Amino acid sequence: LFSPLQAQLSQALNGVSDKAKEAKEFLVQLKNLLQQIQENGLDYEACLVAQCDALVDALTRQKAKLLTKVTKEREHKLKVVWDQINHCTLKLRQSTGLMEYCLEVIKENDPSGFLQISDALIKRVQVSQEQWVKGALEPKVSAEFDLTLDSEPLLQSIHQLDFIQMKFPVSVPPVPLLQLEKCCTRNNSVTLAWRMPPLSHNPVEGYILELDDGDGGQFREVYVGKETLCTIDGLHFNSTYNARVKAFNSSGVGPYSKTVILQTSDGELGLCHSLNEKLQVSVAGHFHPFTPINVFDTYWHFPLSVTLQASSCVILVCLAWFTFDPSSAHRDIVLSNDNQTATCNSYDDRVVLGTAAFSKGVHYWELHVDRYDNHPDPAFGIARINVVKDMMLGKDDKAWAMYVDNNRSWFMHCNSHTNRTEGGVSKGATVGVLLDLNKHNLTFYINGQQQGPPAFENIEGVFMPALSLNRNVQVNLQSRHTCPFQLKGLIASS
Repeated sequence: LFSPLQAQLSQALNGVSDKAKEAKEFLVQLKNLLQQIQENGLDYEACLVAQCDALVDALTRQKAKLLTKVTKEREHKLKVVWDQINHCTLKLRQSTGLMEYCLEVIKENDPSGFLQISDALIKRVQVSQEQWVKGALEPKVSAEFDLTLDSEPLLQSIHQLDFIQMKFPVSVPPVPLLQLEKCCTRNNSVTLAWRMPPLSHNPVEGYILELDDGDGGQFREVYVGKETLCTIDGLHFNSTYNARVKAFNSSGVGPYSKTVILQTSDGELGLCHSLNEKLQVSVAGHFHPFTPINVFDTYWHFPLSVTLQASSCVILVCLAWFTFDPSSAHRDIVLSNDNQTATCNSYDDRVVLGTAAFSKGVHYWELHVDRYDNHPDPAFGIARINVVKDMMLGKDDKAWAMYVDNNRSWFMHCNSHTNRTEGGVSKGATVGVLLDLNKHNLTFYINGQQQGPPAFENIEGVFMPALSLNRNVQVNLQSRHTCPFQLKGLIASS
């Protein structure tokens, strides 16, 4: 009886010994955990301080940008006021001198001498009086700054700044839902909108929008980013496009949405027989403002539907009717007449773009000079969407232009002036711009006659109609007109 009990106790002691050993190891593990918590806590505190400092730095940089805007606005107002002071002072000095001279003439007792100059003096006084037109004695700017800083959303975000603890493993996002009521087409552009399904807890870092080629071909990515509304311009007219979207996060890419089918508008084609070597061009349609789609630092642009059929007698050309774009114009530009007429509030040249974007085909448009005072130098041409808009068109590397006064014209790109040509513009003149992306050149016309040689060669990419002008010019954009370029040259290029 003694031996079995002794063996049973020894076995039980071995079990307790094993547990005691495990307990000692667990205590060592807990002590190590204390040290790890201390070290990780310090590291995370340092990381949190760095993140908050980065937020403060970002806010400081944004403050500097905002202060720069305020400074520019102040300098602009001061410049306008000083210009008005100098202008008014000059007029006042001229008027005062004229009054003093006239008073001296009135004091003279020589009737015959007075009669000789009285008519001329009366006309000069009347002209001087007419210079003080209505509004000349009113300030052009106010002392108030129309700048309001909306800081409330940022303050709310700061108050809501907190830690996010993921309780479950992160999964790929679910299927995005296309918002069909917001998906639409407009001429040769399509707009798509989507959202994530309700009660979706998986985080989304961005979306991938895919579009086929309009002819049943393979899908390709046209947009990658966080936005849920995307417009794609420059598609083919009269084509059916299939589009789909998927979401992604750190765990991977989610499934595709349902495919939506979108039909672009028909483009009207102008038909011309080569009897008088003039090409009649007409098309209806209106372009949505062009938005480049960034795909991993690559810009996709689908070509416009421009059909050139070279034959002995027929050529078909599709040409878009567009307007000036108020959303991208310089703030001094003034648009009217459904955005087809442009002028400017500033004595300096300002740039406005058209709402069309061209990357392929032959395109022609005309601009009618409605007003031309004091011999300014308006510039006509094409530009990239990111052209500098506070100076004359053609002074940077994003624009190709012809600037013209009342006697002559020059071509300009990168501030390089070339091909001075006699013949200028005046009130009532018409300037034509021919962008031939088949030949990759740009040609200008004044009143239907070619102005100099082709202005620029070997131009490639996406271009928008562009114009720069100051307050002394008013220009009207025209469509449905006769295109002056020669039919033979067009056939050779098609």
